[in-house]
Amino acid sequence: MEEILRLFPDSIRKAINSTINGRWALLQEIRFRLYQPVELIFDHKMEWISTIKPNKKDGIFIVNQLSEFSLYRMEDELREGYITIEGGHRVGLAGKVNTKQGVVKALQHITFLNIRIAKEKLGCAKPIMPYIYKGDYMNTLFVGAPQTGKTTMIRDAARLVATGWGGVEARKVAIIDERSEIAGSIKGVPQHDLGLRADVMDACPKAEGMMMMIRSMSPDVLIVDEIGSNRDVQALMEAINAGVIVMCTIHGNTLSDLKKRPSLNVLFQQEIFKRIVIFQKHVNPGKIKHIYNQREENILEKSRCLPDEVDRSTSFHRHNHLDRV
Repeated sequence: MEEILRLFPDSIRKAINSTINGRWALLQEIRFRLYQPVELIFDHKMEWISTIKPNKKDGIFIVNQLSEFSLYRMEDELREGYITIEGGHRVGLAGKVNTKQGVVKALQHITFLNIRIAKEKLGCAKPIMPYIYKGDYMNTLFVGAPQTGKTTMIRDAARLVATGWGGVEARKVAIIDERSEIAGSIKGVPQHDLGLRADVMDACPKAEGMMMMIRSMSPDVLIVDEIGSNRDVQALMEAINAGVIVMCTIHGNTLSDLKKRPSLNVLFQQEIFKRIVIFQKHVNPGKIKHIYNQREENILEKSRCLPDEVDRSTSFHRHNHLDRV
């Protein structure tokens, strides 16, 4: 995790590394606030580094490391409120905002940072692939609250579709990565494994990116993160009408919550999504609560074993713990 530690002054770097003490695989976030203890959020708990309270000089050091001493180079990212760094890690920023006619022009006096640790969990989507593939891939919606594992899951699903799995041949995949979270690209180069036949449009608005990729890359499957606006939905409909399969994520807790959003009405009325994967808020991200078909029937096969028993079947359909991927 040297790409993360290098952001901090030496004293803070040593304190963070010492406190984590080899637990990087469990770390979700490092939250940095001026004049407050550094906060570490792990899968199961959070911890303070009370011996460290960063000052303004420390904040300037981190911003210079992020921007490579040129805030001008980060102008677009600063307006969005986040920066993607090497390794695909995303740094959220907050502080004083400058606006012009109600539009954010710049983020200045950065005093709060949230470093979200990017994690590849290769193979985490394998248990759900038989649900979203029946002779062909189906339009699939991944639904969950923040930090429930949606992006990690759709990233691995993209990798499997683009590489092939279980005798299913690889397909051409186009990823529209508006927030650089799926691929974690740096200067256009993905930092995560997305498979052999995946192409990425990084930092591009979703609606425009979908149409650009359909015209230029002729994908079989389109992958999009965090849809929601009317323009997103319209672009999805155009992609589907063009014969492209779509897989996307959306913020939400339940199917009924989504159906209350006017922008999504057409998707449910026309039963666009043949599979809807609902994630459960859990200390371990990636726990699946339901998988619905287009008739809103839960088709997720629950374990036929007692809790903590191992299903030793040789079948690819793993019944035990299939809802924890």
